[in-house]
Amino acid sequence: MRLEDYPTEPRFNATVLSTEPITDEGADAEVRELVLEVDRDEFSYEIGQSIGVLVEGPKEFGGALRQRLYTVADTPAPKADAKPRVRLVVRRCDYIDDYSGEQYAGVNSNFICDRKPGDTLFITGPFGLPFTVPEDRSANLLLIGLGTGIAPFRAFVKHIYQDIGDWEGKVRLLYGARSGLELLYMNDQRDDFARYYDEETFEAFRALSPRPNWADPIAWDHAIEERSGEILSMLDDERTYVYVAGLVPIRDALDKVFANMVGSPESWAKRKAELEEAGRWVELLY
Repeated sequence: MRLEDYPTEPRFNATVLSTEPITDEGADAEVRELVLEVDRDEFSYEIGQSIGVLVEGPKEFGGALRQRLYTVADTPAPKADAKPRVRLVVRRCDYIDDYSGEQYAGVNSNFICDRKPGDTLFITGPFGLPFTVPEDRSANLLLIGLGTGIAPFRAFVKHIYQDIGDWEGKVRLLYGARSGLELLYMNDQRDDFARYYDEETFEAFRALSPRPNWADPIAWDHAIEERSGEILSMLDDERTYVYVAGLVPIRDALDKVFANMVGSPESWAKRKAELEEAGRWVELLY
């Protein structure tokens, strides 16, 4: 489904309750976490769903309404008498015009990152449910995230251990970043996954660029191949599900690494197609 195919109605008014950076000052990228209060009592969402944020585009480009989707970064909170709240993780983005070569600020991401507590915006959705929790608690989960792609896994892992509990299968989180400053929820200041490190079934691994430069590739090959034995064993288990989230380029990088692991691009293409057909390989890319 293309982004332009997502409906922009009904839309709901949401108020910013809080906004804070979750990358360090001076980092190569600014990523903020916002908590929104939705002015609609019946608004609800599930783990892994996304909401749309509507922003009016620049007048020099016609001022058309633009919608971008952001994965909810936490589990739904008990409603009680309070209005529904949504937690988002948004990276401030720029883009290069294909024709002029000029750099422009991303309309939606900059609008959202500039909001202050008390400001309002319009949201839509929720949309989609890409990552479902298997009914079998002995199922294995290989979670691979890049940058803000870790947001849905934060909610997913929290749901598994806090809401479901007694998870018996392996849960392996592999998180890629170009620098330690981009680790978001896995850094010294804010390690939201630390609460699960004492769970026998949970392990988290970091795949960092060999040099802290945004132009450098993320070391997926090292991070994955050094655990190739366990990962291949997990893929051979029919109870294993692989969930991938992040930017579109992550697909090619992972395909290359997994092709090396199984022997050839052809072997991996066949293997991946089988996993996708069985619903055991799911990608959420943007």
